[in-house]
Amino acid sequence: MAIVKMKKLRVIALRDQRDKLMRQLLRLGCVEVREPEGMLSDPEAAALLRPERAGLSEARTREAEMDSALRIMARYAPEKKKLLSPRPTVAEDSFLDQAALEEDCALAKQINLWDGRLRRLAADEVRLRDEIESLRPWEALDMPLECAGTKTCAVSLCNVPAAVDTESVADAAESATEAVQLILVYEDEQQKCFAVITLKPDMAAVLDAMRAVGATPVTFPGLTGTAKDNIQARKRELSAIDVKRKTIEANIAQEKGRTAALRLSADRLATAAAEAEAAERLQGTDSIVALEGWCPAEAEKKLTECLQGLDCAWELSDPAPEEYPDVPVKLKNNALTRPLNMVTDMYALPAYTGVDPNPLMAPFFILFYGMMMADMGYGLIMMLVSLIVVKKAKPRGPTVRNMFPLLGLCGVSTFFFGAITGGFFGDFLPQLAKLIDPNSTFALPALFSPLDDALAVLVGSLALGVVQILTGMAVSAWKKCKDGDKLSALFEEGTWTVILAGLGLFAAPGTPIGLIVGGVMLLAGSVWKAKQNGGGPVKLVLGTFTGLFGSLYNNITGYFSDILSYSRLMALMLAGAVIAQVFNTLGGITGNVISFVLISMVGNALNFALNILGCFVHDMRLQCLEFFGRFYEDGGKPFRPLDMETKFVDIVKE
Repeated sequence: MAIVKMKKLRVIALRDQRDKLMRQLLRLGCVEVREPEGMLSDPEAAALLRPERAGLSEARTREAEMDSALRIMARYAPEKKKLLSPRPTVAEDSFLDQAALEEDCALAKQINLWDGRLRRLAADEVRLRDEIESLRPWEALDMPLECAGTKTCAVSLCNVPAAVDTESVADAAESATEAVQLILVYEDEQQKCFAVITLKPDMAAVLDAMRAVGATPVTFPGLTGTAKDNIQARKRELSAIDVKRKTIEANIAQEKGRTAALRLSADRLATAAAEAEAAERLQGTDSIVALEGWCPAEAEKKLTECLQGLDCAWELSDPAPEEYPDVPVKLKNNALTRPLNMVTDMYALPAYTGVDPNPLMAPFFILFYGMMMADMGYGLIMMLVSLIVVKKAKPRGPTVRNMFPLLGLCGVSTFFFGAITGGFFGDFLPQLAKLIDPNSTFALPALFSPLDDALAVLVGSLALGVVQILTGMAVSAWKKCKDGDKLSALFEEGTWTVILAGLGLFAAPGTPIGLIVGGVMLLAGSVWKAKQNGGGPVKLVLGTFTGLFGSLYNNITGYFSDILSYSRLMALMLAGAVIAQVFNTLGGITGNVISFVLISMVGNALNFALNILGCFVHDMRLQCLEFFGRFYEDGGKPFRPLDMETKFVDIVKE
């Protein structure tokens, strides 16, 4: 339950050992590979070294092809997956089998080729259908489309908007020449299609006159035969395309049994890309390669055993203080605190020299969440969902693998607070009992009721807030003492701890001794800070006064607002109980048990959905602002070792 100590790794290996070195580091999964910055900072060494080339571009291209093939298979040969089915497992040696990978890559390439043909067929189909639609108005015209007329007469096709009446079109044509004939071939709600026949010398003038009423000439360059013949020919082409499409889709569907193998190879290719990316961080010459990286101190033994089997020189050392900002951070937690990584990752990782917040935050987060939800029914649902998902689906994603265990822990807390407040889907059971028997006085036992004892709940919420804030102050004081700044811890956290304790004592037995001691410490701390700033007696007095006033103003307002923020614990507990009771009451008004159950369940489902997210958000706010603000030093870089990260399978390491 701490930040894992890291070792800095430096390796120089023979060039022909590079691939073997990277594969061994991949199998270990405990080394984050970086460029050898120490060697690059030396001008002579930097002049000799050059970045490695490990085929990263090719690896990513193959990975993209496999992902595309899987999307195509999902579209044309979908598989039915069982709900909450776990990911299949595969042995490490089988996962790294190159022969199987090449076979699957060949299939993925073929699937992508088939998909390319389908896309081209689809484009051809769209083109043919568009051509049919453009020809359809002229289907009744029994004249070859390439016909331009006779020796003396010309024929032209044109269309006009449907809003223009036929007489206006004829008048426009006849205004150019009386020797003209219009044949209405087709009309619908959008257009009217005409064949125009006139003497060749007059055709241009006729078309110009018809343009005045919106006429547009229509041509079909390259087409021969009648419109009907062309339509029939394109329909035959569409039929042929349909046959080809079904054949290709059948070919894809026949590979449905290989989908699982393709998914496995997708993970193989993703791992190969990660390995190539890490290899390209190396620097080398014609004979050697060099790398730097970070490794957890607890993995030093197995890393040493691995490197001893290679022709290389290496060094493992503790990071120097100036390197601390670059040291990656890995948190080591147990089953109770590990789910809180979800909260820490959403906020920010602690600095390498900071404190792992999960063990400190876990009891407060879980307790506060349960206090806000406070219902046995909701708690049971949360625990059951968590148990079923964790046992059946075995989630492995970076967020999901922590989300459902955290849901289960918060469900336990929710059930506990529901038990002491007598809440089971609000007052569902008492309302149901009264509906069945109007004389019933059944009620679940409860230590207190959020509705009847709201003031006590508020006081308890604020008291829990004081406890968490004091915990944060204690951690901050411990860090300062660890860093050698004991007086700062005494005059800052120590002073205000005494003052807060003094306020509690003054409110209880009425003695001001705590406040007096705290005031003396506050004054002494202000004098100490003023002395640190230097200066004469006048500056010392002014510094003491301003320091005293500033500390009083900032801390009194700060602590008061922070403690008051914990009133949200009472507010959400009260809101959840009221909403549940309202829906139960609405169901009870019907006087029918079935209607009551339906209305109550719908209302409680909405209340549950609202609160499960709302409580998480408010709980996170209390941790990230009120608690972390006391001691948390963020800015840590996540530890990202070269490892076999998979999406579709789980690897069983040997």
